[in-house]
Amino acid sequence: MGRLIYSAMQSLDGYVADAAGKFDWAEPDQSVHTFANRLLRPIGTNLLGRRMYEVMSAWETLGIHGGEPAYIEEFGELWRASDKVVYSTTLGSVGAARTRIERAFDPDAVRRMKDELVGDISVGGPTLAAQAIVAGLVDEYQLFVVPVVVGGGTRCMPDGIRLDLQLVDQRRFDNGTVYVSYRPVG
Repeated sequence: MGRLIYSAMQSLDGYVADAAGKFDWAEPDQSVHTFANRLLRPIGTNLLGRRMYEVMSAWETLGIHGGEPAYIEEFGELWRASDKVVYSTTLGSVGAARTRIERAFDPDAVRRMKDELVGDISVGGPTLAAQAIVAGLVDEYQLFVVPVVVGGGTRCMPDGIRLDLQLVDQRRFDNGTVYVSYRPVG
């Protein structure tokens, strides 16, 4: 049985993008990126909202031209090797290999994926992740807290829900980013 993991880079005040929709402040340095690659290795399937897919689809070609740092090449390889499910009512087609579109998030279908697929599943994008969180599907929260306060924007976690969590891992990076991993209690 695979786990559903929500992994995100967020500001200290809990946003994945600022009020202008920018997230350039969250670009990981080599040490954070290398660590994130390690977390991505067991992921066999990525569940993505449309916006997250559009951002991440750049990895279809990043890291294949040679000359990029090894951690960039590795992330690209991991991305291309995974299956991707994009949840969108507006996206007409996808350009990334191993990718399909679903028009609606179906918690029961995700439960079946967790039971049937080999490897873990990642849910990416705060809007899609919120649906998985509300449905009680997320087995682990992997958060990279970036040392910046952006004052508003797109929240990492949904409002109106309470989660009791247990810390399972933590790490501090030289650039001030802190990684924390939590699992739901019970």
